[in-house]
Amino acid sequence: MQSDASLVDFVSALRGGDGLRVEETLGSGFVRLRVSEAERRQAKHDIRCVEDAVIELLRNSRDAGARRLFVSSAREGSIRTITIIDDGTGIPQSMHERIFDARVTSKLDTVHMDRWGVHGRGMALFSIRQNAQRAVVVDSSLGNGTAIQVVFDVGGITERADQSSWPTVAYHAGKPEIRGPRNIYRACVEFALETRDACRVYVGSPSEVVATMHRRVIPEGPHVLWPDDPEGMRGIPLIERPALARDARQMREAASSLGIEMSERTAHRIVRRQIAPLRNALAQASTQATKGQSGSTHAGPQVTLAGQPRRLVMSDEDRQEFLDDVERAFERIAQRYYVEMEGEPRIRMDSQSVHISFGYRDMD
Repeated sequence: MQSDASLVDFVSALRGGDGLRVEETLGSGFVRLRVSEAERRQAKHDIRCVEDAVIELLRNSRDAGARRLFVSSAREGSIRTITIIDDGTGIPQSMHERIFDARVTSKLDTVHMDRWGVHGRGMALFSIRQNAQRAVVVDSSLGNGTAIQVVFDVGGITERADQSSWPTVAYHAGKPEIRGPRNIYRACVEFALETRDACRVYVGSPSEVVATMHRRVIPEGPHVLWPDDPEGMRGIPLIERPALARDARQMREAASSLGIEMSERTAHRIVRRQIAPLRNALAQASTQATKGQSGSTHAGPQVTLAGQPRRLVMSDEDRQEFLDDVERAFERIAQRYYVEMEGEPRIRMDSQSVHISFGYRDMD
């Protein structure tokens, strides 16, 4: 029979060097876990794959009032790095570390229910950190948005094997249908579809994300020039920083401030517009569906008939660059008049004119 001293030693061992996991031993191998250990185990289960983590990060940005979300995703070996930059309300410096604690939330009186369940328990970021090698707030302040970076070892937490294929979105009887591998792209497209009246999501490689902010974001307010003092960067909204960069050095500084490190060569390519900006995830997935149906993104056959003026023919690359410029130009007007583009701009060319059309709607 085990002595009382041995039992005390056993309980002490359970409560000792393993982080005080046990509150009470109940006999026959049963124990009552401490609240902190129970939370940790629940949190580990909440995030089952990298795609789950991406959805939770996007939901956090949405609940912070973000309208534009940029998802940078890169993998080297078994290490996947996800950086999400948004234009939401931001996080005060004093909370940059605390938001990863269990039950810490800014939604005391509001809980969001969506297709992924309840959001607002204060467990999402805690769950992510429990499963990640590293999870940090790169930069954030009130009114300037947030950049959060999470690093996973996919040897420990899984991700879909196919991370290069885009899903497709097709509409049948007015209802959207998403097809394709359930990878990071699809997670972003599903979120973009769910929140299409509130958020626009861009997802791609780190250089593509920075190039998109450089080309598509119109700086607002008094910050119209690159700050002379590096500390001045902190007062600039995060998604506006690449748009202010005028040379490779500034571009590298802007990207680094968002948690994205790049070579000088890559920075040069972005400044020179040699890296195309991303289309928003929902538009990209819809384009993929169109390509799959017709094999081309052209509006129609481009035929030159004898005796008629030659019809302008653009390459796919030039066409897309032209439409990107149109979308960016409209952003400037949209912000002034509180409207937003609905869908993607379309181009139609005949023998003597070019027609651009797109819908718009009130932001409210």
